[in-house]
Amino acid sequence: MNEKSVRIARFFAGEALRAGGTALLPEDAAHHAVHVLRLRTGEEVTLFDGRGGEYAGRIAAIERLRVTVDLLAHHALERESPLAVTLVQGISSSEKMDFTVQKATELGVAAVQPVVAARSTGRVAGERAALKRAHWRRVAIAACEQCGRNRVPEVLEPLPLEQYCRAAAAPGMRLLLAPEAQLGLRAAAARLAGAATLAAGPEAGFTAAEQALLAEAGFVPVRLGPRVLRTETAALAALAALNALAGDF
Repeated sequence: MNEKSVRIARFFAGEALRAGGTALLPEDAAHHAVHVLRLRTGEEVTLFDGRGGEYAGRIAAIERLRVTVDLLAHHALERESPLAVTLVQGISSSEKMDFTVQKATELGVAAVQPVVAARSTGRVAGERAALKRAHWRRVAIAACEQCGRNRVPEVLEPLPLEQYCRAAAAPGMRLLLAPEAQLGLRAAAARLAGAATLAAGPEAGFTAAEQALLAEAGFVPVRLGPRVLRTETAALAALAALNALAGDF
């Protein structure tokens, strides 16, 4: 019987890496390496810095939460979808928003633009907005470590939906998830090429006025099917469908 392959732990480095150099794991990654994964000196790891590719490494020293890694070689591996999707997500409750960011990252989203909608339950403003953005970025980084991506999707500054629509310069075709839309996602995806922007509402969806704002900003309403999906399901189902129709599935 063949031995099961050992999964090598992956960590995001908060600094630029180079083969032949050394790196110090960020504190959160070091805590996970030492106290969760129980890694020891001499074990192999993989590091990435978000600039492309990944580095084979070996743990050189562990001193409490100071984990030093020798970088052995750079491997130019990319696991990005050929369809670069920006997700404009109406901010939902904390757990649902975290789930959406995590799974959207696993599904290959290129960027996440959180927007505050009329029915958003997780309000953010001022200093809290910066804290939430940093938290969502950490969620995206952890998802990249798990799923093998070497480029972290950009988590943009949360904006009121009206402000986003006024300044929208979204790449590619713009799609608005709307259960009552006549155009199906399959038909819309036939015209996609390279990049797209997908807007999904919070709990209870966007209001009629907000849908009108998005339409004025160039978003085309599309439906996923005959069923109304929850906020934590809709964007992820659409991303998976787009990958199947025009991406890397």
